[in-house]
Amino acid sequence: MDHVRDVGSVVGTVLIPMRFVWPYGGSSVFLSGSFTRWSELLPMSPVEGCPTVFQVIYRLPPGYHQYKFFVDGEWRHDEHQPYVHGQYGIVNTVLLATDPNYIPVITSDIASGNNMDVDNETFRRMVRVTDGTLNEVLPRISDTDVQISRQRISAFLSMHTAYELLPESGKVVALDVDLPVKQAFHILHEQGIYMAPLWDICKGQFVGVLSALDFVLILRELGNRGSNLTEEELETHTISAWKEGKPYLNRQINGHGTAFSRHLIHAGPYDNLKDIAMKVLQKEVSTIPIIHSSSEDGSSPQLLHLASLSGILKCICRYFRHCSSSLPILQLPICAIPVGTWVPKIGESNRRPLAVLRPSSSLASALNLLVQAQASSIPIVDDNDSLLDIYCRSDIMALAKDRAYTHINLDEMTVQQALQLGQDVCSPYEPRSQRCQMCLRSDSLHKVIERLANPGVRRIVIVEAGSKRLEGIVSLSDIFKFFLS
Repeated sequence: MDHVRDVGSVVGTVLIPMRFVWPYGGSSVFLSGSFTRWSELLPMSPVEGCPTVFQVIYRLPPGYHQYKFFVDGEWRHDEHQPYVHGQYGIVNTVLLATDPNYIPVITSDIASGNNMDVDNETFRRMVRVTDGTLNEVLPRISDTDVQISRQRISAFLSMHTAYELLPESGKVVALDVDLPVKQAFHILHEQGIYMAPLWDICKGQFVGVLSALDFVLILRELGNRGSNLTEEELETHTISAWKEGKPYLNRQINGHGTAFSRHLIHAGPYDNLKDIAMKVLQKEVSTIPIIHSSSEDGSSPQLLHLASLSGILKCICRYFRHCSSSLPILQLPICAIPVGTWVPKIGESNRRPLAVLRPSSSLASALNLLVQAQASSIPIVDDNDSLLDIYCRSDIMALAKDRAYTHINLDEMTVQQALQLGQDVCSPYEPRSQRCQMCLRSDSLHKVIERLANPGVRRIVIVEAGSKRLEGIVSLSDIFKFFLS
């Protein structure tokens, strides 16, 4: 049964019942307009038997009115109804006659799909001045509550150590630095992992890490016609030799013409989680080996675990699961928090564009973009900027299957073809179902971090409801920078 609501008006004014319809689906749909002074959100209900069609009846005085829909946290207008560009962005319009017995219907011929434009920022800039009810849909908390939440997270991390990250059982793979790079590539592929600590038997210690990024750089170098590294040399080129030449490749040269040495970044089992998280952020690494030695000189080190932000976030979620109210910040929508990288809105010239790939983009361009953008993953979108998939550094490991990297041309193979190679060699650390974890910009921070804490998930892609149009990407490091800043 439809509930009819009245707009506040002068006594004696004839009010005409108006049925507003949103036929494009959604989880929660509201109506707002000039007849509510843009200060109230009117809930719309699904039509019985048509769960994608929402409606509400509202009594309006005769005259000219403007309105918009608030769908799953996004302001939208119906482009199949009259609309104008006005003070509140793009709004739909209706002109009512004076016959009180006539119930006009604002609807559309299209009952499915999603052809609506989003016009959030312009509208919100205007509405927030006098908006009351909107704050219940997009929660806002005080700066004090934000700081309290951060302090509680920081205190928790400071009081808990790396021992809490250790699993009850498991294995950690390490590689000898004298292994040929080619052999190391295949070992990581066979073990279903994308990185491993490096052991130097001569020094009797762990000296570094070999990761998917190394293989990205190696394949780029092999594809470079002027490269000093050839495919044949991979048979004998050791990890140690690669690591020595890598700084020169990256042009990390100091004023004396020698390469900067980079020591192994590691932590001990008694180091607190905050210090480990800060190391990950400051050193710009994804994983930190947890190494223990019972001797004072550090000899005979034992590799216990590979710590990551994902594991630390899982500890946070587990600890605060039953007392999330002590962290008011978790209720904020992700769009209201300064985290992540977002697609620039129209007129935003000061924001860096979000790097994206097309299915037809070459693998060479994908690898170049990963390196140049210093990103761990790049979204793949169609011509409408709707999310299709994502290309990650770890996807490079799929090229080890059947030695695919030896007979491909990086400039000719497309990203889509490269991903197809990896569909049946999916890593247990990153199942295919975890590749494109998505959220809406209106989803809470709590929902986002719960998903990021799942095994294999290292980033969340923010998409538009319905169209899956790319809006942004939030990574683990983005969340921790916000927590610990």
